[in-house]
Amino acid sequence: MEPKRRFLFLLTAALGCCLLLGWLTYRALFAFHLDGERRLSAQRLDAFALSLEATLSRHEALPGLLALDPSLLALLHEPENPQRVAAANAYLEAAQQGAAVAVAYLIDARGKTLAASNWRQPHSFIGHNYAFRPYFRNALERGLGRFYGVGVTTGEAGYFLAAPVREKDAALGVIVVKVGLDSLEQALAGAGETLLLADGDGIVFLSSSRKLRYRTLAPLAEAVSARLADTQQYGGQPITALTDRAFSLDSDQPQHLSLPGEAPREWLIHTRPVGTQGWQVVQFGNPGEARAAALGGAIAVAFAAAFLLGLAAHFRHRARRREELRRVYGELESRIAERTADLTEQIAALESTKAILRETRDAAVQAGKLATLGQMSAGISHELNQPLAALQTFADNASALLARGRHGEVAENLQMISELVERTGRIVRQLKIFARKEAPTPQPVSVANAIEHALMIVEPRRRETAARIAVAPVARDLRLIAEAGRLEQVLVNLLRNGLDAMAGQTDALLEVGTRHDGERVAIEVRDHGSGLAEEVRHHLFEPFYTTKPAGEGLGLGLAISLTIVESYGGTLSAHNAPEGGAVFVLTLPAAGDPDAPSDT
Repeated sequence: MEPKRRFLFLLTAALGCCLLLGWLTYRALFAFHLDGERRLSAQRLDAFALSLEATLSRHEALPGLLALDPSLLALLHEPENPQRVAAANAYLEAAQQGAAVAVAYLIDARGKTLAASNWRQPHSFIGHNYAFRPYFRNALERGLGRFYGVGVTTGEAGYFLAAPVREKDAALGVIVVKVGLDSLEQALAGAGETLLLADGDGIVFLSSSRKLRYRTLAPLAEAVSARLADTQQYGGQPITALTDRAFSLDSDQPQHLSLPGEAPREWLIHTRPVGTQGWQVVQFGNPGEARAAALGGAIAVAFAAAFLLGLAAHFRHRARRREELRRVYGELESRIAERTADLTEQIAALESTKAILRETRDAAVQAGKLATLGQMSAGISHELNQPLAALQTFADNASALLARGRHGEVAENLQMISELVERTGRIVRQLKIFARKEAPTPQPVSVANAIEHALMIVEPRRRETAARIAVAPVARDLRLIAEAGRLEQVLVNLLRNGLDAMAGQTDALLEVGTRHDGERVAIEVRDHGSGLAEEVRHHLFEPFYTTKPAGEGLGLGLAISLTIVESYGGTLSAHNAPEGGAVFVLTLPAAGDPDAPSDT
């Protein structure tokens, strides 16, 4: 045989042997990878099934526990009582937030929803009738209802758990908890494979791809279709076939199918039952990876040398990349350290500035209190001199009466002396409370007490102006978030300004009123003076701006009051009343719990 022909023969034989070896390797590796793919799929499906079963079982006891609350039973007895409805709504809202479920709601024995955790939302369940839902009937008949479906009110799918609300042996209603399975669907989407969760009828209701939702694995019987229409389990969603042809869920070999929106291709199908409702999780795997891996293994056998050379080049490239990354990381850490040091210095400077501002603000507030007391010193002195002079008179009378043996009248004089001492003590105590320097600790403050104390402090000025102060009735349990002393300081400033604005008037009247608007409390102080000029309104809250004569004010009262109010998250504004006079409106956050202890 000629050398050339011999070379061609040996080359052909070697090529044939390599091809045969590659084909045999491909077949063996393909079978091996398919088996590995099945094991991985089984593990993935087991993990998802366990996660789903844990999610569903975690909330199964929740409806029964919620049903024990007396507010639900009270509402079922008095469904038209607004207080019962509000209490049940609040309880269900707190339970929904605490248990991290989608919604919780109470249904009476006729299927009408009486209370729901989403009572604040536009699409609340309250007033809707869900007697047609299987979970309602199952809860009444069996003690626990389970159901997955699309909400007829919100259009959002979820898993419903229901339990009866009983009194003795009678079921008066049903408590329902809706659990969202969005996290499970996100887990499906992140699995990297086409994963489906189908119900007992073979209808896909969760999927890694939304376009595969509400598809059926097999044709539906007429009875099943009728039941779905009656229960509105999937709303108005049309239920169509998942694939263009029938397929087997039990086959361990790839099947040629076409899913919606995709060209026909091979799929490796794995299933696993999950839960107690006949559900099953289905994976449509891609055997292409197994084929590619087998083909790659076959080629690797023929080109081992090329693979080793490539591997050596790869490790060399990785070593070079690691060195480059090490250098970049070093530079980055150095820059981060420098920037961190700069930020630390800036933060320290900022904290120091904030501390100085707080101290300055507190000093200004305290100075404002003392300035107010200083301006009112003459009236306060008169307020104290009256009971002191009366004390002297009653004491002298008591001595004279005692000498004459008129003990009954002596006792009356001593009683009057005691009352005058108590009155003087109240005045002094209130002035001490008003003048003391408080730490900034906002807490619930009684609005009625604050107004009463402020009125006591401005009483001398009220007498000087011969004005009348009319206070609208204030609920004793009305509280707001502030500090008693600083709130009284603001009220004293507003009351004194109102009295000053009416100085010299006859029949002067100062009105004080309160409003409770949800989460805010408003206090209004209205005088019947000449009102606020337009120029004055623009500068009203500026420091050192005043319309009073020299020596009667520094123009800091309203500026300090605004600072105090804003520090509590409130507002202070002024406007003219249509009938004349100025109106100052103070708003502060309302205290949430009316029974909470207050700073009086």
